[in-house]
Amino acid sequence: MIALLLSLLLLTGPSVPADAPYGSVQSAFKSGNASSLASMCKDKCLINILDDERVYSKSQATQVLKSFFTKNPPSSFSFIHKGSDSSEGAFGIGTYKSKSTEFRVTIHFKKISGSFKIESISIEN
Repeated sequence: MIALLLSLLLLTGPSVPADAPYGSVQSAFKSGNASSLASMCKDKCLINILDDERVYSKSQATQVLKSFFTKNPPSSFSFIHKGSDSSEGAFGIGTYKSKSTEFRVTIHFKKISGSFKIESISIEN
């Protein structure tokens, strides 16, 4: 019985919140739309781009992300893993490709007033 339960747990994996905005985030990264991405953030968002980590307001986040997209124009973006870390949190790990470089992107969401907002974005080589 225990073996059956463990097998089912391993097969189903962690649950992915249906209302987390994975599709919108993916579209924003694919198009390099900093404004759209920043609009999905909490009022203050932790952004780490290539080991430069700071907390930004939405307007500051827009500028920082816009600068990143200008230096690294998008070629593609896709999530390779999605999951939840609690009933109020979710995350996604993706691959962002520019014309010359590939980046690993980790995004953490927090549920606030019934909807998920981006709490942090990490972009690393």
